[in-house]
Amino acid sequence: MKPRSLRRRAIAAIAALAACAVLTATQGQAQAAPTADAITPATKFYVDPHSKAAKQTLVDFANGDFANAANMAKAASWPQAEWFTEGTPEEVRVKANQLVRKARAVNRTPVLVAYNVPGRDCTQYSSGGAASSAAYRKWIDAFAAGIGDSKAAVVVEPDGLALLPRDCGPDVDPTGELTATRIADLEYAVKTIKSRPRTAVYLDAGNVLWRPVGDMARRLLDAGVRYGDGFALNVSNTHPTDHNARYGTWMAKCMWFATEGPEHARGHTDWCASQYYSPAAPNDGAPGNAVDSADPTTWRWTDAWFDQNAGTPPADALHHFVIDTSRNGLGAWTPEPGKYSGDPEAWCNAPGRGLGPRPTADTGVPLVDAYLWIKIPGESDGSCTRNTGGAIDPEYGIVDPPAGTWWPDQAHTLARNAAPRLTFNR
Repeated sequence: MKPRSLRRRAIAAIAALAACAVLTATQGQAQAAPTADAITPATKFYVDPHSKAAKQTLVDFANGDFANAANMAKAASWPQAEWFTEGTPEEVRVKANQLVRKARAVNRTPVLVAYNVPGRDCTQYSSGGAASSAAYRKWIDAFAAGIGDSKAAVVVEPDGLALLPRDCGPDVDPTGELTATRIADLEYAVKTIKSRPRTAVYLDAGNVLWRPVGDMARRLLDAGVRYGDGFALNVSNTHPTDHNARYGTWMAKCMWFATEGPEHARGHTDWCASQYYSPAAPNDGAPGNAVDSADPTTWRWTDAWFDQNAGTPPADALHHFVIDTSRNGLGAWTPEPGKYSGDPEAWCNAPGRGLGPRPTADTGVPLVDAYLWIKIPGESDGSCTRNTGGAIDPEYGIVDPPAGTWWPDQAHTLARNAAPRLTFNR
């Protein structure tokens, strides 16, 4: 047999395997039972048979790259979020409706991300958003209308609350008006999307190594987290799942402490201990006493503060949350000491990372409603430079693709380094 014929047969065989995997997932979706508006351990999420990973599978097959093709086929069998980042109100209504209809046909819950708030990302790598608050609210109205009465899980505005206009620089929002508008817009989004009868809504809250517990808890309360189902953590980031789970649990307890806890604590999220410093900790630098925000073994002081001050709040009084595990299989990336004189942008296209825990609503962790692949594995964060002053990303030796652009090399790395090891979704 000629080599070319062998290659064609190999391609056909692996392509058939991928198609079978997608078909199996689709058939499994068709057998799933409908769920209520909230996510439960029985919730199953929608797998797009035409995802970017699925398309990359075919490209790799055609190129004879069978190892990467097999990994991409496995990645494509798992549910990933769909991002809504632009468009007119009518365009976003149609797009959202098309997605939920496809998911509804197979009795699955799609994960959608609303990402169009004015001034998003402080005009950095993922800059953009609606032209005004009024335009944004019309866009949100249409987004919610597109979902209609179908099942959906929605993550509202990644970074929108952790990176408020007042955080963008001293001259960006001197009067505070832009920040007040942002908070009001986020509350409007949560309320409006949650008004749909079968939609679960999670307001983004950054990640474990961004805002202190009390600060982020205050922002969530101000932006109307109580009108939704909870909050989202670690979107587009690589911090370990268990770190975010502890951080989210502290925030949930902090919000209860400052709203329904001891009367003297009402309004005082600022009293809550954080991952950076706990008033209950000696924190004096003595061996075993220092608090390290990146080392959970030193967070016992924070745990002790909540045990002593918040006690054990009623389980049904605490906000739940979801965690993005799309890139955190190997944890956060830290460059070798001294490599960069400025900010190494550890969050931006972190090299050598891997896919994390598979998407599921059956986490077994109190308050964690789901592990989700919210950031699409393989999409660039933007043209990272590690603050070196040039255009090249020194970690890759190239100019990184613009934010949101599919990056095959990164997708292959994430799949190859997956922890736990990547398998087909059955």
